[in-house]
Amino acid sequence: MSTTTRDPKAITPKSEDFDRWYVDVVRRAELADYTPVGGCMVVRPYGWGLWENVRDALDAMIKRTGHENMQFPLFIPESLLTKEAEHVEGFAPEVAWVTQGGQKKLEERLAVRPTSETIICTLYADWIHSWRDLPVLINQWANVVRWEKRTRLFLRTTEFFWQEGHTFHETTDEAKFEVEQMLGCYRELAEEWLAMAVIPGRKTESEKFAGADYTMSIEAIMSDGLALQSGTSHHLGQNFTRAYNITYTGRDNTVQHPFQTSWGLSTRIIGGVIMSHGDDRGLVLPPRVAPVQVVVVPIERSNDPEGTEAVRAACVRLEEEAAGRVRLRVDRREGHRPGEKYAHWELRGVPLRIVVGSRDLAEGSVSLVRRVDGAEMRLPLGEVGERLPALLDEAHVLLRERALKLLEDHSREVATLDELRGAFADGPVFANAPFCDRPECEVEVKAAVHAVTVRCLRTDRSGEGRPCLACGTPAEHIAVIARAY
Repeated sequence: MSTTTRDPKAITPKSEDFDRWYVDVVRRAELADYTPVGGCMVVRPYGWGLWENVRDALDAMIKRTGHENMQFPLFIPESLLTKEAEHVEGFAPEVAWVTQGGQKKLEERLAVRPTSETIICTLYADWIHSWRDLPVLINQWANVVRWEKRTRLFLRTTEFFWQEGHTFHETTDEAKFEVEQMLGCYRELAEEWLAMAVIPGRKTESEKFAGADYTMSIEAIMSDGLALQSGTSHHLGQNFTRAYNITYTGRDNTVQHPFQTSWGLSTRIIGGVIMSHGDDRGLVLPPRVAPVQVVVVPIERSNDPEGTEAVRAACVRLEEEAAGRVRLRVDRREGHRPGEKYAHWELRGVPLRIVVGSRDLAEGSVSLVRRVDGAEMRLPLGEVGERLPALLDEAHVLLRERALKLLEDHSREVATLDELRGAFADGPVFANAPFCDRPECEVEVKAAVHAVTVRCLRTDRSGEGRPCLACGTPAEHIAVIARAY
């Protein structure tokens, strides 16, 4: 009986096993890997460089909208966490507890931060006194621990990295504006930086953040047709400020509770980038966040010293012209054939590859290959440095158009539960349906098709009073119904 041994460097084709393809790409491209700590990942330099670029883009938006960064403790006393009952109930199964410090058993358990509303509210109860202290607009970049039963690199790990914004306001309308503004930042990040196709909307009651009045989200489509919640923004009302006794003297000299929001985006978005754009050769990275935007592969020949000198000089010229404009790297590694270098950078999703060879240089040109569609072109060496930013923008547009086409091809309009079942008969889709937003109808939707959920109630479309797909009563909303990660 013969057996075949799988190439440890091979990537499983998407069509064969999408889940295996995803893990293969993450590990082969050296974005992240498993660790001896169950459920936790190590983010490798290339993956961290990608996260840093995403983080920096979002951090600029956070600061642009008037927020400031600060840092809160990793540990939260149990007595603080339990003050907001609904919040605690929502997180209880995922909380990691510290019960001993050194050789001493702690008098009170400490939760390892699953999110920071409770510690932030406790501290701001001492810091907010007057309407003049509002609004409070803060954000922190931090690691978080949630004890997940099933983990997957980037998408769901016991420890992950994120930002969490927290704000306090005088009125519910100000808080509502904040929720929508920050969701807009997440949408801007997804579309303008990550080239993803997303749908904004409000979560149903069963899907909202524990302790929130309501939750907004952007839902992104992955290349296998599943949805990924890619950023959330929560209107917390006065639920936490009442529980933690945060009060201030209002403009009319009455004592009031401020209105609160929180919003967050995590390293899960990296998984979204991979699954939105990657192919069987590996990553296809959005140019604006790619750690390496342009790679230069020199073709040097030992029997052509004069040509080799010209190739090396051209590479130095490209480095100098790209400095401060694009993130360009020349692959000068020895002992690797050009084909190995091509495959190496294709796997890592570098948007543009420039090949510098003596034959092309003899004609004053270099070859360029675009990762998103494999298009090849020859450009005059003297024009390359100036044209690189525009070429990267063109690659972004192509990637975004491809994502929008994927969403269009997987979108279905349905009006009844039978039509919903039919829409999913051939595989996962994004089904748009008039929906009344009653819990009993949501239960019927989930029962109609295996593993689907109402992802969000679209804010860019209205139900216009058409019959709800489940109960037939006039519906105000269009629900996006999909299977999700």
